[in-house]
Amino acid sequence: MNALPDISDIEADSLMEIFNIGVGHAAAAMSNIVNEEVRMSVPTIRFTNRSEAADELGAGVSLFGISQYYEGAYATEAILMFPEAASFEIVRMMVGDLIPAHELGEMEREAMSEIGNIVLNACVGTLANMFQKELQGSLPEVRVGTSKEILNPDKDENDPIVMMLRIDFALERQQIQGYLAFILDMSALQDLREQIRLYINRIESGCVPDGM
Repeated sequence: MNALPDISDIEADSLMEIFNIGVGHAAAAMSNIVNEEVRMSVPTIRFTNRSEAADELGAGVSLFGISQYYEGAYATEAILMFPEAASFEIVRMMVGDLIPAHELGEMEREAMSEIGNIVLNACVGTLANMFQKELQGSLPEVRVGTSKEILNPDKDENDPIVMMLRIDFALERQQIQGYLAFILDMSALQDLREQIRLYINRIESGCVPDGM
């Protein structure tokens, strides 16, 4: 099992700042789609192992996961996850109240894939912009299952590090909590930390790009 990284307060604060900008862009994009205000925030970021992340999300909870692979400044698999029970409300928000309930299930995967694409690319795009590096993403892949099935902690013997973000969605009808996991091997983790250090140095020298 890989040792968890010793992230400093300033590194953690910098990541929080970047991801809050990213989810802000995602919220604006979703607000335009649904014609109502959608607010998102990232209240917590923590580093853990993939097996522990799966346990934290609950062994018996069914989740909707949207996964994309990214390469460039560092390599990672990013997975946006919602409780499956909440996905119905998210899809209803996107397609409106005029669609019969029995048709929503048929549209669920497509709608959730679009949401995942918006949120993941907004967050990763903000990271790339702030780090002044390119990150190329794959097409989104939708998974439905338990946390262990989606995070697949037994896939790698080394049990990679997971950077786990909690994302709070404030919709007109309810609050929804989602999770964004970045799966990082040791090389990718070192690359990420180096990019954070360079970003902090640019902040201190006043050479930071404005959002996206």
